[in-house]
Amino acid sequence: MAVAAEESGGENASNPLAKVKNTDLRWQYLDLDGGHVNDFFIDGAFMANDKLKIKYELHYWETNTTGNSETDWESVMLKGIYFPKEGAWGDLKYRLALGLEWSVDLGDQDKGIGSGSDELAPFAGIALGFQGGTMLIPLVQQFLSYSGEDVNTTAFRLIAIKSLPAQTWLKLDAKVPIDWENDQAVPANAELQFGKNINQYLALYVDGLVGIGSDKPYDWGVGTGLRFKY
Repeated sequence: MAVAAEESGGENASNPLAKVKNTDLRWQYLDLDGGHVNDFFIDGAFMANDKLKIKYELHYWETNTTGNSETDWESVMLKGIYFPKEGAWGDLKYRLALGLEWSVDLGDQDKGIGSGSDELAPFAGIALGFQGGTMLIPLVQQFLSYSGEDVNTTAFRLIAIKSLPAQTWLKLDAKVPIDWENDQAVPANAELQFGKNINQYLALYVDGLVGIGSDKPYDWGVGTGLRFKY
């Protein structure tokens, strides 16, 4: 049962709990207090079976946070998402999800690239599909390091996706992490995405990003993505 706001050819891959197969080529520019980051990455997913989704990311950075322009691989991420149950409560469709994210730092902190830690991050969420093509996806995730610098962060995330006319969509993605290793700092951020399906195999989108609060991870950012759907 499809519960995500639909795009041409099926569910919208901008929903992390959608049952889809896609590969996105993405770029994001982030403006920081001490410089900038250009993040070039592959962001994709496929269904191993009807209950298990595999998501992957590979990031390459260019940054000048050390005073010089530096480039290197930043991180690789692999995520397994298990869907134990889905159905409907009246007109409201739902899909439950449990998962585990594994991320490996590939960067060099002397270059200002990478987090300095390898992490495991279990999470839980639910996708709620409303009539009219609106999705709400609340998620909670616990990030813990198993090597490198200590990481103990609880992240609360809320995604809203709205299907629009002419095969377009709008997505709001708000993240509120609580960093327990850094005096309960809250490096919150939000992302607004507008996308259009070119056909059932191809989509384009643009992103606007903003950091929130005194502990924000960046000031602002922009990005774009090209999505291949299979």
